[in-house]
Amino acid sequence: LLPEMIAGQFAEIRVDNSQATYLRRPISIHYIDRQRNELWLLVQLVGNGTKSLAQTKSGDTINAMLPLGNGFSMPKSPSQKLLLIGGGVGIAPLLFLGEQLARVGSKPVFLLGARSEKDLLQLDRFTIYGDVYTTTEDGTHGEKGYVTQHSVLDKLHFDQIYTCGPKPMMKAIAQYAKANSISCEVSLENTMACGIGACLCCVENT
Repeated sequence: LLPEMIAGQFAEIRVDNSQATYLRRPISIHYIDRQRNELWLLVQLVGNGTKSLAQTKSGDTINAMLPLGNGFSMPKSPSQKLLLIGGGVGIAPLLFLGEQLARVGSKPVFLLGARSEKDLLQLDRFTIYGDVYTTTEDGTHGEKGYVTQHSVLDKLHFDQIYTCGPKPMMKAIAQYAKANSISCEVSLENTMACGIGACLCCVENT
């Protein structure tokens, strides 16, 4: 059985028979289906590690270490207004977070951004857990522009923001939250070798 995990945690994964990679790759936990005992990962092909993972077939062996990292905290009250903001493949941990929030009676608002409509993933699943707003850089879905420019930020009040995605986006969201006295949690996803902080690859300059 899969261990208990918190949204925002990640797995370090390597394909055992891969000759292309030596170190595991850190990948966010996208969703857990407890009934099927399945762990879902949302993987973007960016190099040999993710390419090897994408080429696996049913029955192949995966070397995995999980769960790792600090997950998102739960709201103090189900009545709190929550905004979950994701950009690109950074939406990955927010589906799992939406499911965990639903378990404690919260219904968040999702604000998801991508370059184009084809890059907006899993929208139908996000709508299970809350209202979904979108932005695309080319205007093919939702409002044209970036998530930091979406009108929902001006129309609705939020008590808590959770965000994951490109660092410039998260920095802008954190600045918006600070300016509006909103609590904000960001998910930093640096490349790392060990997954437990020993090798210091994941250190973030502050």
